Amino acid sequence: MTDVTVIGAGAMGHGLAVQFSLAGLDVTLVDHRRENVERARDRIEDAATFLVEHGLTDQSSSTLVDRVSFGLDATTAVEGTGVVLETITEELAAKRRLFETVAPAAPAHALLLSNTSSIPITDVAQAVPDHAGRVAGCHWWYPPYLLTPVEVVRGEATTDDTVERLCSFVESVDRDPVLVERDVPGFVWNRVQFAVVRECLHLVEAGVASAADVNRAIRDGYATRTAAIGPLETVDIAGLELFETIASDLYPALATDDEPQALFADLLDDGRSGIQAGAGFFEYDDPPENVTRRRDERVAAIRQALESSTE
Repeated sequence: MTDVTVIGAGAMGHGLAVQFSLAGLDVTLVDHRRENVERARDRIEDAATFLVEHGLTDQSSSTLVDRVSFGLDATTAVEGTGVVLETITEELAAKRRLFETVAPAAPAHALLLSNTSSIPITDVAQAVPDHAGRVAGCHWWYPPYLLTPVEVVRGEATTDDTVERLCSFVESVDRDPVLVERDVPGFVWNRVQFAVVRECLHLVEAGVASAADVNRAIRDGYATRTAAIGPLETVDIAGLELFETIASDLYPALATDDEPQALFADLLDDGRSGIQAGAGFFEYDDPPENVTRRRDERVAAIRQALESSTE
């Protein structure tokens, strides 16, 4: 018996296991590759230590780690569980095959959840028509043990009971459900994120500003303020009339590309695929784990500062 079964032991999978353990739940983390499971075990230990060192939990790292068990067979792992959450490869066919396997094996009351960031939940649920009412999107921000919003996505067949139970579950693990009532590709977070990325790349390709300056403008300006108040609150503070006027002038000039910019292909052709390769838009001399740790330290500091400002 386990409270939650997470299927997929990649970057998101191990982070989800950590967050559920933080909430006091017993978690089973499953992956069909043994090496993924072993890597996830190490990453869970590192994340637990990070949370303790930064004062983000009163629990010991060993307590957090001990609540997580591991497996290689998803069908067996979901027997007796109350929540099944997949976070495997972002491919519709793979997700459909998985749900076809685990939906009949899980208890009749179990929530059947997908952490997909862009695939419509309705398309996933079509693989299991007899269980489609219990299928919903449960999209987490990364890393899930530091960021609080979780998108709760209603597919066309998702029942009200499933949505209500999922929102309650998200709240029970100390997270904030963001209810997505229409099953649109990308939901909320990724639609906004990729709109920002598209405009940033447009500015770089058009020679308006360098990649470093665009990145710095967003990170140290827009994103810093948005950590305190959201974009629609910003409109309220500045005034809707002002933003309406600016929008009428600016919207026609914004990027409207419907294909990835050539800059992606150019960098990939040069072997600059990101931190694993030591370079992407920028150069990275440190190992990938050091780069992500610095990111997590900054996110943790922002979260602690915001929490202390509301006390």
